[in-house]
Amino acid sequence: MWSLTLLKVAFTLTQNSLAPVEEPYKRQMTSYRRTRSAILEGTKSLIATVGLQRTNMIDIADTSQVSRATLYNHFRDKGSVVRALLESEIDRTFQLIDSDISPADALFEISRTISSDPALEMMRRTDPAVLTQILVQTEDSLWQQINSGLVRLLGNESRSEIARLWLIAQVMQPLASDQGRTQSRAIVSAIL
Repeated sequence: MWSLTLLKVAFTLTQNSLAPVEEPYKRQMTSYRRTRSAILEGTKSLIATVGLQRTNMIDIADTSQVSRATLYNHFRDKGSVVRALLESEIDRTFQLIDSDISPADALFEISRTISSDPALEMMRRTDPAVLTQILVQTEDSLWQQINSGLVRLLGNESRSEIARLWLIAQVMQPLASDQGRTQSRAIVSAIL
């Protein structure tokens, strides 16, 4: 009886002592995500305004409204910020795949997002060589993420490959909305 009571007290103390520790951790993670999101949004805004080549860590910190120390606590250099931005944009874009819209509509939305993105527009004008370099690094894990997303969306490798090449072309030469819709339907309905 005595050991059971002692065990209950110890369990209660352990649970109560952990509860306050979990709450600050949750707040820290929320703050971390919010700061990271602000940095990525600021970076995208800066790229849309001045281009990738003219973007630097000082301007990213200023645009994101975070201190330089905070920026460097999250990212070691401009390349790591840009990499995180690309990962975030791919994740956000491919969330359409997991929604309840049709594959043709999802592919069209991805196309529309690429064609209307202001950061990509600025890079087309100011940094075409850098943009081309990013697009040809097909061994990169980001391309694997894109490819697997397209295979999930379209159901097979052939359509996925066609869609990937079609989307790459739009990064460099955006389509009008009606063209994007027509072509996305054609890709999805292609018999391969």
